[in-house]
Amino acid sequence: MKRYFLMLALMASVISYGQQRNDDRSSFGIKAGLNYNSNGELREILTTGENLIEDRGEGKVGFHIGFYGQLNFSNLYLRPELIYTRTNSEYGINNGTADYKTSKLDLPILLGYKIIGPLRIFAGPAFQYTLNNDLDLGNVDIDDVENEISVGLHIGAGVQLGNLGLDVRFERGFNENEANFINTNIADDAPLFALDSRPTQLIFSASFRL
Repeated sequence: MKRYFLMLALMASVISYGQQRNDDRSSFGIKAGLNYNSNGELREILTTGENLIEDRGEGKVGFHIGFYGQLNFSNLYLRPELIYTRTNSEYGINNGTADYKTSKLDLPILLGYKIIGPLRIFAGPAFQYTLNNDLDLGNVDIDDVENEISVGLHIGAGVQLGNLGLDVRFERGFNENEANFINTNIADDAPLFALDSRPTQLIFSASFRL
């Protein structure tokens, strides 16, 4: 009987050591998930420079997909990611609603710490490049955002279960990034809306280590 216990203990030690070596190696993989996003304040101009209506908007579900790489240093790791993100927010305009949709490339550079077992925490800057933004409202065109490249913060926690990773994180843009909307029925193209396109997101992701 003791021999069986010794054999089981030896097998458990080998598996544990193999898992530790597997977690300690540098790796790369793919990831995807859902994000619940809201942007900043929408300001509606009713008259020239006066009588502003302010709307904080309502977040809606979007998605993301991308790649990651990870460099492990004992309990610390560095994880850059390249992600395509599509976000969606809803605003009340002219007694109705309009969706504000954006697509962007995100480059988070995260520093993580392995707390215990599969549990990790992480944080780091996220560089964002806006590809497209659109307000779903008739007779309205949108100018480019003030800054196509912006910076935000990612902070979150996750678990690594073999090759499968699950995490939840919060993202917040650092600086206001305004986009202006133009009413095409106005001859001089006077601005009709101004919106802070800076994101605030709750992000749920699944990743797979290749």
